[in-house]
Amino acid sequence: MFQEMRYRGPSLDELHENYAKQHRIDDAAPFRSTHEVVINAPAERVWALLADPAGWSAFDPAIREVSVAGDGTPAVDTRFTWVNGSAKIASRFAVVEPLREITWTGTAMGSRAAHRHLLTPRQDGTTLLRTEESMAGTLLGLVYNKAKLHAELTRWLDSIKTAVEQS
Repeated sequence: MFQEMRYRGPSLDELHENYAKQHRIDDAAPFRSTHEVVINAPAERVWALLADPAGWSAFDPAIREVSVAGDGTPAVDTRFTWVNGSAKIASRFAVVEPLREITWTGTAMGSRAAHRHLLTPRQDGTTLLRTEESMAGTLLGLVYNKAKLHAELTRWLDSIKTAVEQS
């Protein structure tokens, strides 16, 4: 437990450039989780939701105050800020591959995270959406844990699934 609380992980720039842009999370981070769902819709509809950060609050009420730099369109290295629950997060897109992957890194309250989303179209017209996230930060374990991260990822994907399937 002491090691988990002391692990800071790579710098945010290193996490962004050498992990997220390389299609990976920090496997040494003390807080990691994955979750996946099958969505009864084509990848185009799933992608449209994920690639519209300003619209995330429409399906996830914990998200608000999203501001994306430039024209608001996700692109590699585009910065965005948002509030998720009580945490204000400063993020940057690392991978934007339409219909395949959208990944960002971010920092909030001294923690650093890499969050990947992988879309896999299936032959039956559905889409497998998989997410994986790593979080690290000194003393993060005092206010956060793996179970909470997993619950948040589950809620996030369930919200996306419901929104896509109802549209």
